[in-house]
Amino acid sequence: MAATRTARPAVIVLTALAPVSWGTTYVVTTEMLPPDRPLFTGLMRALPAGLLLLALARVLPRGAWWGRAAVLGVLNIGAFFPLLFLAAYRMPGGMAAVVGSAGPLLVVGFSALLLGQRPAARSVLTGVVAASGVSLVVLEAAGGLDALGLLAAVASTVSMSAGVVLTQRWGRPEGVGPLALTAWQLTAGGLLLAPLALLAEGAPPALDGPAVGGYLYLALGNTALAYWLWFRGIGRLSATQVTFLGPLSPLTAAVIGWAVLGEALGPVQLAGMALAFGATLAGQRAPRARAAGAAGGRFFSSASKNGRKDSMDLTGPALRR
Repeated sequence: MAATRTARPAVIVLTALAPVSWGTTYVVTTEMLPPDRPLFTGLMRALPAGLLLLALARVLPRGAWWGRAAVLGVLNIGAFFPLLFLAAYRMPGGMAAVVGSAGPLLVVGFSALLLGQRPAARSVLTGVVAASGVSLVVLEAAGGLDALGLLAAVASTVSMSAGVVLTQRWGRPEGVGPLALTAWQLTAGGLLLAPLALLAEGAPPALDGPAVGGYLYLALGNTALAYWLWFRGIGRLSATQVTFLGPLSPLTAAVIGWAVLGEALGPVQLAGMALAFGATLAGQRAPRARAAGAAGGRFFSSASKNGRKDSMDLTGPALRR
């Protein structure tokens, strides 16, 4: 138990790198990529990353996990990616971030439905504070509403939140690590997007240097590495803890907008950042020991319970976990 407590802050920090990376998605999409190609952009983000991780993991699903990997691939990748990019193309990133900040509240609701976890008043209150803080950061510059963009942002948030909870409910097969689980989902989502992108958007667009660099960054750092850290964190933290790291994404986007695009950060936005960041920290409070033990036993097999240790090492046997 002492080892677990010692490791938890490091796990939280490493998992937090994922939403921080995702906070760069909007600026890369709007400044570097071809316009109005959400399906193609989702495909280029998912499939190369999935095939790379699959080659590293060298593990395929078995039995029921073919279906589970497909469902998770649709929720976390195949539906989430194009909906996210559609929202980014059709309305300001700030408004999409506000919608996405409702993710913690949705995860609390899905956890009650799918995991049988009774919503805690503290989690609901923290989720409201996080959403309010993000709103203060981005709404002032969000601009007008686009109905299709708003619908896409809501759907992407629902899809990702359901995916987080189902990932916790199903856990991982015995002997399979987060690298393989991430590979399965990215590959499944990418394979779903490939025919849809061709049918709906036609042939791939011509890519210039910035677009190639943008797609490489999205596939490798923003997706392959970030999603591996994300699913690794889901295996070691509660669903609520993981989802309360989500506000780091719009906060990162706001800081990048200020530093790179020259966007203003006034007193109200700074206060909102403080609220959202405080809610993120509050959301990392570990569940009570009894609840944590029950959740771990019912829904997710821990590394220690499986008699192994997950490693950050990307060489040798660690790649096959």
